[in-house]
Amino acid sequence: MSTHVKPIPEGMHSLTPHLVCRGANAAMDFYIQAFGATDEGRLPGPDDKLMHGMLRIGDSALMLVDENPDWGMSSPLSLDGSPVTVHLYVEDVDATIAQAVAAGARVTMPAEDMFWGDRYGKLVDPFGHEWSVATHLRDLSSEEIQAAMKNACPEA
Repeated sequence: MSTHVKPIPEGMHSLTPHLVCRGANAAMDFYIQAFGATDEGRLPGPDDKLMHGMLRIGDSALMLVDENPDWGMSSPLSLDGSPVTVHLYVEDVDATIAQAVAAGARVTMPAEDMFWGDRYGKLVDPFGHEWSVATHLRDLSSEEIQAAMKNACPEA
């Protein structure tokens, strides 16, 4: 039997978002409906709180836990928002945003073609987390992006 354990588990990436939610079980159900996530497991804790949950969206994992002030964890709903945006690349940004809205998300920026080559929009989920959603349309060089930014944002 081998004693070698991979420092980064199979199927995981170096960086994985770990969201604190008020109602993490409901948040997992929302992400399944809104983004087509798959449920990788839930570890229930006391008082019907979720100690740990993991979803997979595309090729990436998303971890969740219930907010609990005793553990020093507060959700965006307790903090009156979040300074963090989770970015999600998808095959069809417009369809994904429509699916998320149907599941209960609110659009904060409708999808539009952006100067950096993505079709991009933003939404906030019912648990207070900000999401940007994009489909990559064109590969551009740094110089092309810089020039396009000057055209799109002359004040920049």
